[in-house]
Amino acid sequence: MIVPPGSHTAFIGKPETPEQWLMYLYGKVPGSGHPSQLYSRYYEGEQQKLAFSQMRYKAAFSSVFEQWRDNFCGTIIDSANERLHVDSFRIPGEDDGKDARQFWQRSCMDAYSTSVHLEALITGVSYVVVWADAKGEPTITPVPGSRMAVCYKPGSLWELEAAARFEMDAWGRQQVTLWTEEYVYEVAYGTTEWDQGVRQPNPLKAVPVVPFENRSRLGMEPVSDLVNCVPIQDAINKITMDALTASEMAAYPQRWVTGIEIQEDENGNPVAPFNVGLDKLLQAEDPGAKFGVFQPADLKNYVTLVDMLVQHLATVSRVPSHYFLVNSSNTPSGEAIISAEAGLVAKVRERMLHFGEAWERVIRLCFAVKNDKRRDAFEMETRWRDPEYRTEAQHIDALLKLKQLDVPLEFLWFEAGFTSAQIADFRAMRKEDAKAQADIQKLLPRPEPPPSIKPPQGNAGNANRKIHEAKN
Repeated sequence: MIVPPGSHTAFIGKPETPEQWLMYLYGKVPGSGHPSQLYSRYYEGEQQKLAFSQMRYKAAFSSVFEQWRDNFCGTIIDSANERLHVDSFRIPGEDDGKDARQFWQRSCMDAYSTSVHLEALITGVSYVVVWADAKGEPTITPVPGSRMAVCYKPGSLWELEAAARFEMDAWGRQQVTLWTEEYVYEVAYGTTEWDQGVRQPNPLKAVPVVPFENRSRLGMEPVSDLVNCVPIQDAINKITMDALTASEMAAYPQRWVTGIEIQEDENGNPVAPFNVGLDKLLQAEDPGAKFGVFQPADLKNYVTLVDMLVQHLATVSRVPSHYFLVNSSNTPSGEAIISAEAGLVAKVRERMLHFGEAWERVIRLCFAVKNDKRRDAFEMETRWRDPEYRTEAQHIDALLKLKQLDVPLEFLWFEAGFTSAQIADFRAMRKEDAKAQADIQKLLPRPEPPPSIKPPQGNAGNANRKIHEAKN
């Protein structure tokens, strides 16, 4: 845990010095009791509370069910995150995103971009830092929300005034970095006092941090996708725990007998009169003895209640019921699945809208590191993979119909699911094919031209000669 220095003094008003900025931003970093940490535990399935109906049941069965988990929160988050895949970036009329793809691949963002989305969906916010490496090339570094805090400019929803990152290495040494538009302030590893940092000018003239906020509202803090799912998950855990307890205490038939004398041992404790088993026969000499059995508890009521709660969870999270295997006696058809996933696809597209804007700011910062004019390419757009799952036959058939409308071929390639790198290879392959076809045409024998047919001569010359002879 990052420990702030103890020698600081309180200040009032807007931060002015780097130390004051660090103190202010550190107060905004989520602590161990922040709701984001709770949602992280629910996603990992570490929230199990063993909610027994009675304390005696907890004493008897807590060790039996200690490792038990029945968690749907991970499914809710993963169902959206597995459809959020950035394909490429494009500036209309300028380039095909080749340079942006190099930035992306150099920082291994094909893999880590999904981690940025995942952290934002779980905790509400995650961050990306863009800075130059030792060679002057831009690097993209994801940072969880538990290690960073930002401050927006007054009246702005996206321009940052300052950002601070609080890190700790494996040996317990802390490092603190502060960015503003004017300077970068860094407290080195092992330095405990924040007023002993190094201040340098910021060559980018911008805060190189981009927040990825989930479900952000105007004037409200971003929240997790699990904020409305946690209470229902707790109810499911409680009902399931009751069912497991009932399966141990009341699900087996209990026998009873009356009319016999109860035997006691030398200490006055009752002795069980029968050794019950599958190969045992119960009998009593007393003619007034009667035997019976209590009906076992019906656990179907618990199943019905859990199914109802899971359906509520599916409605709140907009995740289709077949993800939770509810009412799965009949396998739904392809059309039914597409219809059921319409809400989830709409939810994912909404996340693409906000996350895409954040990724565009990241790429513009990469161009700023290279001092490229495209740092101001606000018309840039993020291209995502299709979040809708369809059969290959349906998908290709729809694309062939679009081709009949003279839709460009490269657009159809992209819609078919090919990546930008593959499309670039397709262009080169088409050029090579055209060149090879031209070379083949040169090697083939040329056809002989058809013989020319001399047009028949008329008799106009003979007629003129006869007229001339007649005059003479």
